[in-house]
Amino acid sequence: MRVLVLTSGGIDSTTCLGMSVEKYGKENVVAMSVSYGQKHTKELKASTDVANYYGVEHIYINLADIFKYSDCSLLEHSDKEIPHDTYANQLAETDGAPVSTYVPFRNGLFLSTAASVAISKNCDIIYYGAHSDDAAGSAYPDCSKEFNQAMSDAIYLGSGKSVRVEAPFVQWTKKDIVKEGLRLKVPYELTWSCYEGKDKPCSKCGTCIDREKAFELNGEIDPLLK
Repeated sequence: MRVLVLTSGGIDSTTCLGMSVEKYGKENVVAMSVSYGQKHTKELKASTDVANYYGVEHIYINLADIFKYSDCSLLEHSDKEIPHDTYANQLAETDGAPVSTYVPFRNGLFLSTAASVAISKNCDIIYYGAHSDDAAGSAYPDCSKEFNQAMSDAIYLGSGKSVRVEAPFVQWTKKDIVKEGLRLKVPYELTWSCYEGKDKPCSKCGTCIDREKAFELNGEIDPLLK
């Protein structure tokens, strides 16, 4: 059994990678990172560092041109400011629409690309780190259980029933993910989640707030803040 793991360099995908290596062995794991035209490259560097740590094959794909029509605040060409607030507060201002850091259908495009690569690399499974906190309130609708099931069905059929998608955290919170990662001794010190590309996490954007809280709920301090 071979698995392709979508890796972004954050704690969710890195925990996915750690799980897959434990379950299948590093020789049966391929990591795939995607550039989508983000404002900084720290997460891409983190994904490379994590792949090297685990000693797995690492594939890099550039999909930036697909997102050049979007004004998502995470993208390099956007003049929107990245919100410094919780996702709950951001959603209260959008009336339930996705937050400004939602990259349009990003997971759908990533998974479709991963399916093509997985077929070519003889992988049977695609892992990715979607989880319930991101799906809550439709902040990121392409992280929901329903979306995952639909994409899994489409990829399974479209691959001639040779590839399936697994989102092991789709019903987990980030607290649960960090708990599992701590058990696996995942190298969280190599990861990057902050939407800003500075030397240290900003501790103000939605993903920083969620990340720090997840460590705190596990009685730990985020290693990037030590």
